[in-house]
Amino acid sequence: MNKLVAKSAAMLGALGLMVAPALAQDAAPAVSPETQYIFNTLLFLIGGFLVMWMAAGFAMLEAGLVRSKNVSMQCLKNITLYSIAGLMFWITGYNLMYTGVDGGFMGSFGPYAFDAVGADALDTGYSTASDWFFQMVFCATTASIVSGTLAERIKLWPFLIFTIVLTGFIYPITGSWEWGAGWLDGMGFSDFAGSTLVHSVGGWAALSGAIILGARKGKYGPNGQVTPFPGSSMPLATLGTFILWLGWFGFNGASQLAMGTIGDVTDVSRIFANTNMAAAAGVVVAVILTQVMYKKVDVTMALNGALAGLVSITAEPLAPSVLQSVIIGGVGGAIVVFAVPMLDKLKIDDVVGAIPVHLLAGIWGTLIVPFSNTEVAYSVQLIGIVAIGAFTFIVSSIVWVILKSTIGIRVTEEEEALGLDKVEVGVEAYPEFGIGGR
Repeated sequence: MNKLVAKSAAMLGALGLMVAPALAQDAAPAVSPETQYIFNTLLFLIGGFLVMWMAAGFAMLEAGLVRSKNVSMQCLKNITLYSIAGLMFWITGYNLMYTGVDGGFMGSFGPYAFDAVGADALDTGYSTASDWFFQMVFCATTASIVSGTLAERIKLWPFLIFTIVLTGFIYPITGSWEWGAGWLDGMGFSDFAGSTLVHSVGGWAALSGAIILGARKGKYGPNGQVTPFPGSSMPLATLGTFILWLGWFGFNGASQLAMGTIGDVTDVSRIFANTNMAAAAGVVVAVILTQVMYKKVDVTMALNGALAGLVSITAEPLAPSVLQSVIIGGVGGAIVVFAVPMLDKLKIDDVVGAIPVHLLAGIWGTLIVPFSNTEVAYSVQLIGIVAIGAFTFIVSSIVWVILKSTIGIRVTEEEEALGLDKVEVGVEAYPEFGIGGR
């Protein structure tokens, strides 16, 4: 009997030890503002360096999809545009996008001021420098989109001048309309991580440039023939795609903008999963469609299918179910397969397929937000797409025309034939392949 009592007492004691932490947890105070500040800042920093790594992804993707005589040029453009974006977003971009917008059309001009050394911004809930860094790498992504479309025939310096305008003014102004609490945000427009505000803006700028710049010599024949120009390295292009895929987890996940609560961390995790599923669906749809349509699977379509799936889910990566994410990303992959030949019929030369991936899939992703987020209206989404598209395309076209009529934007036919590595950079990516090489 005594043993039974003792055993019962032991069991009750153990049960009490198990229940006590649960009761203590229920009674525990909320996470302190300082702790939330640290975790929110950490999310910005981790997300920021993942998105920064996307610059390497764009560089490798473009290096693989251009011909070997233009690889160094693409590498130079990508590291320089990233650097210009950083400078311009500090000089005026951040303030134009976020400071004093107040329901209007833009913020204020002037450089952004970071917190003092050792200071904090507990009233905002995160380090202001971490926020600036995270927003800056998004700005650089927009310029990377333009680089690939105009490859193999654009001069270096006009492209860099356009990058200054795009990253310092065009992107921040359109971004302020929603993310800066501007007029579109007041209407209820929703673009969680930038299907339109980042990707379509870059796509519209690329489209206007491609039209004004013209196609590569020999790409299109007089009777509608399309001459394929195979890229230099499919392994590089594939590596670039995987780097971009990885970086996208920071792109979408850190756009939650908070990681100081259990709910926020759970949402970030859900965003990761939906982002991955959309990309996977984009690849599978592109592979199946190219097999059916061309009897062979096109690896470049598969790569762009992944990117189109990622762009498509970027406008709303949190609300969709897994099935909805698969549908949204799969349609993005289909858009690429059908849009690439459509652009060729229009004789719009897009070297890496950035217009179908970033512009068209970006439009799709933004328009379909109400499919999973019923608080958003299709009509408002359409207004935002049209307004941002019109502004970006018109202003970009003006800049391109000014550059074309003054310093010129295109290399000569002879220089194009030699390759931009020789005539614009002076350092060939693969010198051993040239005449007289080792």
